[in-house]
Amino acid sequence: MALLFGGQVRTRLVALALFLALTIIYFHSYSAFSFERGAPIPPGDYEPPRQPAEEEPEGSDPYDRPLTQRPVQDAVPTKAYGAGGPVAHSAVGTGAVEVAVPTPTPPVCLRFEQLQAQRPGPMSGGKRKFPYVRPPPECRTFNLPSLESLIARMKTVIKDPDLFRLFENSYPNTLDTMIKWRGYAVTRDEASGEEKETDEELTYVITGDIDAMWLRDSASQIYSYLPLLEKSDSPSSLASLWRGLVNAHARYIIISPYCHSFQPPPESGIPPTHNGAYSQNHPMPAYNPQLVFDCKWELDSLASFLQVSAAYHQRTGDAAFFGKHNWVDAVEAAVDAAGAMRLGTYADDGKVQASAWTFTGWTNRGSETLTNDGLGNPSRANGMVRTAFRPSDDACIYQFLTPANMMFAKYLEEASHVMEQLKAANPKAANLTKAMRALAAGIREGVDRDAVVPHRDFGDIFAYEVDGFGGANLMDDANIPSLLAMPLFNYSGNAGAAPAGKGGKGGKRDYAEIYQNTRRFVLSPANPYYSKGPALAAVGGPHLGPGKGWPMAAVVAAMTAFDPVAGVGDVEGAVEEQLRMVLDSTAGSGVMHESVNAWDEHDWTRAWFGWANGLFGELILRMEKHEAGRALLAKSWQD
Repeated sequence: MALLFGGQVRTRLVALALFLALTIIYFHSYSAFSFERGAPIPPGDYEPPRQPAEEEPEGSDPYDRPLTQRPVQDAVPTKAYGAGGPVAHSAVGTGAVEVAVPTPTPPVCLRFEQLQAQRPGPMSGGKRKFPYVRPPPECRTFNLPSLESLIARMKTVIKDPDLFRLFENSYPNTLDTMIKWRGYAVTRDEASGEEKETDEELTYVITGDIDAMWLRDSASQIYSYLPLLEKSDSPSSLASLWRGLVNAHARYIIISPYCHSFQPPPESGIPPTHNGAYSQNHPMPAYNPQLVFDCKWELDSLASFLQVSAAYHQRTGDAAFFGKHNWVDAVEAAVDAAGAMRLGTYADDGKVQASAWTFTGWTNRGSETLTNDGLGNPSRANGMVRTAFRPSDDACIYQFLTPANMMFAKYLEEASHVMEQLKAANPKAANLTKAMRALAAGIREGVDRDAVVPHRDFGDIFAYEVDGFGGANLMDDANIPSLLAMPLFNYSGNAGAAPAGKGGKGGKRDYAEIYQNTRRFVLSPANPYYSKGPALAAVGGPHLGPGKGWPMAAVVAAMTAFDPVAGVGDVEGAVEEQLRMVLDSTAGSGVMHESVNAWDEHDWTRAWFGWANGLFGELILRMEKHEAGRALLAKSWQD
C-alpha cells in the first residue's frame, strides 16, 4: 500500500484523475449546448436542412403531400430562434451540471403582405406560376376542418392547377388572416366597478390591409362561408364565429347607427386604429373615435347586418339566439335610423327640413363630402331611404341609391321572419316586425315609381341613383350592392303588386326584363364606369377613377350569369369570359386585388382584400352546382 501511494505512482494517479474529470466535463458541456437538447441557436448559424427537390410531374402539386414530404422550393425558410430555456440543476458527484431545458418557441407568423412578398412555393403547375400564400395552420386566425375538407375535395373538381391555386389561396383568406380577435362581451357594474365576462360571443374581422371592421365588408367576408355553416354550440365552430359577428354588428349599430366602420371591441385589448380623417370629417351627430373608425352613412351597412342575421337563422334554425343579447335593440336602431332618412329636403310648406344626419369633409376629392353644407343634393320623399354614401365609401350624387335600397328592403323582409318568432318573449318584436315590413314595402314602391327609367338604347333600366324629383344617375359601381348584383340578393323574389308606374300602368313590374336591360347597359361602354382594356374589362367606379376595373365586378358578372333572371343565353361562354379575365389580372400574385388598370395588370390596388377573395370562392362553388360551370372547372386554362 505504501508503494501504491509512492511519489511516482501518486503523480500518475493524479494525472489520470484529472484526465477523466476533464473528459466528463467536456462531454457534459457538449451535450448541454447541442441543438438537440434545446439550447439557443445563434441567429444566422443554423438553417433547417434542405432536401433535394424531386422532379414533379407536369401539373402536379406537392401541397397534396404531407408536410414532411413536401420539397423545399423557391422560398427562403423562415427562421425562428428561441432565447434559450430555463436551467435545471442536477448533482453529479460533488459538482452541479447545468442542463438547458427546452422552452416551446411560438411560431413566427408573418403579416399577409410579408408572406406574399416572399412568394412561397411550390408554384402552381400552370403557366401563371401562382405562389402558395396560405399561412401555415398554426398561424391561421381561424381553423375550420370543414373548409380544409372542401378545399381537398375541390382539388379533384378543378383540373387546372392555376385555377385551383387561385381558389385555395383566395377562398380561405378571411379565415386564414382576418379574424383578428374572438372573445366574449364584458359587463361592468357601475356601482362597484366589477367586471364580469358574459356568454355573448364577439368576433372582430378586419378588411385585410386596413385594421378596422367595416359592417358591410365583414358581413360579406363571412357570408362567403355560408355553405359551411351548421348549427353548433362549440366555441371553435363557424356558427360561434358567425354569432360573434352578428353580436358585434348589433353592438356597433346601437352605438352609432349611421357609421360604417368600427374599432376593435375594448374587450380585445387591441388599441384603436388612428384615422387621420377624423379631424377632417364632421358628421352630425358626432362619434367617439375610440369606438368608431370612420363614419359615413351607408344604408348597405345596415342591410349587411340583416343579411348575415337572416342567413344564420335560415341555415341553423336557431331563433333563440336572436333573443338573448342585443339583436332586437340593434334592429330597432337600424329601422329608426333608416326611417328618419326617408324625409325629403322640403316640408309641404316649402321649409327646409332638418336631416337626421349630415356630413362635411375637408378634402380635395368631391366624392369625400356632401354639398349644401352636409345635406347633399335635394330629395323628394318617395318611400326610399336616403343614403349619403355608396358601398365604395364615395358620396352619392342623388341620395336614393337604388341597389342599397333594394338590398335593405329584401333583408328587412327576410329578418322580419326572425323578429316574428320573438314576439312571445320580447314586447318590441311584434311592432318591429310590422315596422320592418312596412319600411320594405315603402322602399319597393319608391323603386318602382322613380328608379325605373327609359334608356334610349336599352329600354327600361334601373337607375343607380334617383332624387324623387325625376333626376336619375345612370351608371353602376363595382361595389356590392350594385345593380349588376341584384340577383345575388334576389330582390325580385318578394316583389308584390306595384303601384301605378310613370306610364300609368299598374300591376307587377317585369323585373327580369328590366334587370336584363340593365345588365346589358352596365356591361357596356354606355356605363360611364365600365373600364375596358386588354388586361380587364369590368365595372369600376369613382373610388379609384376611370380605367380601373374591379375584379370583383367580373366575379359578380359571372355569378349572376347563372341566375335565370339574368336571361343569359350562353352561360358557359359568359362565365368563361369573366373567369379568364380574373385569372389573368392578378399580376402573378395568386389572389384577388381591389382594382386593376384595364390596360396594365401590374397596376393594381390592395394586395390583401378579403371581400373580393371570398366572392371568388363563392363563384367557384356556384359553378360546381351548374353543368356549364362544371365543364369550365374540368377544362384547362393554359391556352
